[in-house]
Amino acid sequence: MKKVHLQRWLTSCFLVLIVFGCTSNKDEESRLPFYNQADFTPEWIISNDPAYSGIHKIADFNLEDQNGNYITNAILKDKIYVADFFFTLCPGICPKMTTNMTRIQEEFEEDDSIKLLSHSVMPWADSVSVLKAYADLKGIDNEKWHLLTGPQEEIYNLARQSYFAEKEIGLDKDSDKFLHTENFILIDGKGRIRGVYNGTLALEMTHLITDIRTLKDFG
Repeated sequence: MKKVHLQRWLTSCFLVLIVFGCTSNKDEESRLPFYNQADFTPEWIISNDPAYSGIHKIADFNLEDQNGNYITNAILKDKIYVADFFFTLCPGICPKMTTNMTRIQEEFEEDDSIKLLSHSVMPWADSVSVLKAYADLKGIDNEKWHLLTGPQEEIYNLARQSYFAEKEIGLDKDSDKFLHTENFILIDGKGRIRGVYNGTLALEMTHLITDIRTLKDFG
């Protein structure tokens, strides 16, 4: 009898592990939160939740990169990407952000499913040719890391209303007020926000790299 009970117990444990494992692999949502509000309150929403279909997504955009190519949501479909906001003449936090984004580039240099987007907040100064010169200077991989320029209003609205780049303080600002943020935003293959990180801190990049791998493994 003891042997039978032991066998039943082992079988039950095995089934629990199978069920748990399958659930974890099916719903990567249980691994990383979603961010639906500008205050970046994390929400864990699994695919059978009625709220799943209403998860916040990045609005459509069409911006030009340093190669003169237009980058859109359609091009980034099913890609994981990290977005930030900078300008080439920035003397303060931008050099640190560029250095830290370079670390992400190097970590995933052979992985075409990971992309990087840096939007210029001074598009009137950061033309395609200026961005190309900056990319060459900083050793930026032109196929992986896109430096974006375009209409100021489009970039600023995208930053504040879609990426929540300045958190809640940015929602009430218009495109006449200068955009400045150190945040890196992690976006999944469906255009949803999955993480926010301080782009000036090396330790935050370690966290970001871990989260990117989680999305890849369970996405």
